[in-house]
Amino acid sequence: VLRVQVQRVTRPVRDAELQPMALGVAASLGVASQSAGDSTEEVGLMNHLNMGYAGEIEVGTPGQKVSVIFDTGSSNLWVPRPSALGPMSKHSFFDSSRSSSFVATRSIFSIGYGSGSVKGLYCHDRIAIGDLVLQNFTFAEALDTSGLRNYDQMEFDGVLGLGFEGIAQGGAPSVMDQLWKSGQLAEPVFAFFLGDHAPGELIFGGVAAEHYVGDFHFVPLLTRSYWATALDSVAIEGFAAMSSPKVAIVDSGTSLLSGPPAEVQTIALVMGAMQVEGLWVVTCDNDVPTLTFRLGGRDFPLQKDDLVVEKVGNFCVLGIMSLPANLPTRSWILGDVFMRKYYVQFDWGQERVGIALARHPGMDNFV
Repeated sequence: VLRVQVQRVTRPVRDAELQPMALGVAASLGVASQSAGDSTEEVGLMNHLNMGYAGEIEVGTPGQKVSVIFDTGSSNLWVPRPSALGPMSKHSFFDSSRSSSFVATRSIFSIGYGSGSVKGLYCHDRIAIGDLVLQNFTFAEALDTSGLRNYDQMEFDGVLGLGFEGIAQGGAPSVMDQLWKSGQLAEPVFAFFLGDHAPGELIFGGVAAEHYVGDFHFVPLLTRSYWATALDSVAIEGFAAMSSPKVAIVDSGTSLLSGPPAEVQTIALVMGAMQVEGLWVVTCDNDVPTLTFRLGGRDFPLQKDDLVVEKVGNFCVLGIMSLPANLPTRSWILGDVFMRKYYVQFDWGQERVGIALARHPGMDNFV
């Protein structure tokens, strides 16, 4: 098992035209992973203001460290090369001229996000996530990040997708698929623990018992693409369940809960929220009803403390946001707000997600 430590950061919103079921909000991760046995790896996740998480990988020979978002909502890996960064940039980068194992290609890479785009070239080289190593892996060198708004201020360097190969741009391989085929993992599973204003951890090859309480509830995936499951209902405490979309996507790369505009607006109004600069805000002394997502016949409630992502004076920002209205598939994105409350294992082999209550500090006596 590999443990990867992750830190919170912000990643760009996927372009609705290019990726119809992609995220509506951006989140940033720092990762660490651990598991019992010889074939698991931990990645530490660094937390940035509870709005995203990112962790370190190494690229090339010898390894060059870069910070990436571990994103279940996409499947490509890209890292910047020096020419993609401005002269005052604080980003780390991959310098292919310093790698003895680098193999260039002329294949063009391009990916679109709601906040812009990244362009470059595919290449082959060694990548390492902790002790997990993939030789001659196909990924992208970003040559142009100028189309990605505010990239210079973002606290990550690149993105490592953990979605299935079917949604990879350019037919590139997925990291998780190659790790499993390489025989380095005890199980074809990875799991996220997202700290609450604290670092988090990503586990490759298993789960970490210290990060959850109770048993996992498993829900099968709808397709082998995004980590999308059937959504039974969305309900607000004291009101009947809404006629909601039937799809929920569990996404580590999205900060908030994101849903269809009409339903998000209904929820916000019932909660007594007002919209300020695109965010839903309540006064902190307001009672906020519980919001419950029902998946696979089980309720997963989120209380006020779970939903509030930031406090500004006497105002509390709720972690809910609307998806673009023109998406052809109506769905809910269960981002970091959901994944902080619930420890999620992504079962690549059995094509399902397992959800259990996350164990945070102060819950030692919780049963």
